[in-house]
Amino acid sequence: MEGSCTWDGTLSLDNFHASAKMLSERWKEVNSGLSPWTWIPCQRLPWGDSKKAEGYLSLENTLLLKSNEEHQAEGSYFGEEEPLDDATLVQSYNQESHIYDFHILYSNSYRVPVLYFRGYRSDGQPLALDDIEKDLPSYSSSILKESKWTFMTQEDHPYLKRPWFTLHPCGTSDWMKLLFHGHVLPAKDVVVHQYLLSWLSVVGQAVGLRIPLEMINKHLQPNFLT
Repeated sequence: MEGSCTWDGTLSLDNFHASAKMLSERWKEVNSGLSPWTWIPCQRLPWGDSKKAEGYLSLENTLLLKSNEEHQAEGSYFGEEEPLDDATLVQSYNQESHIYDFHILYSNSYRVPVLYFRGYRSDGQPLALDDIEKDLPSYSSSILKESKWTFMTQEDHPYLKRPWFTLHPCGTSDWMKLLFHGHVLPAKDVVVHQYLLSWLSVVGQAVGLRIPLEMINKHLQPNFLT
């Protein structure tokens, strides 16, 4: 992938798999006490490439507090304080807790990653869109209203065949080009090492999923996200 040819901001399926593995390893290294991003292998979809292995990244049982406790959520789970371990997270569930599952899938039509997520209460009752919007930080609510690439919809999870919320991938390739400072095709190792982490550092903000600064500063090139 070396050279000066133009790049459209997309990601090949092979590079998605490699970048997903890299993200999972980085997350575990920096957030060893938290639930990991795990690769879930799946049967091939009818419209997928019959020669390619399929699957998605999964982050399960993520505790998000209600908006009036937003500062606690940012500090304890995705902020700078010492992270909680899984046992502490489970013990902290209560009737006010909102728990989220996040999945990162590959879109064959857009050739970019797509974030799927669902929220539910501690008793297993699923959250409606209104409930989810109340959980979002104020800056995330503004992003959802103003940015076309964060258009939130509900549709069937391609692999699980159940309704999940998702951020529509339209526009993703455009802002990925901006993150990579232009239209020149990056080297393959740059895409593999940086694409999903860079993508998640932006799209995660729309749903309150923050990437620890240590993770970004350690693995991304200087000024990459400026």
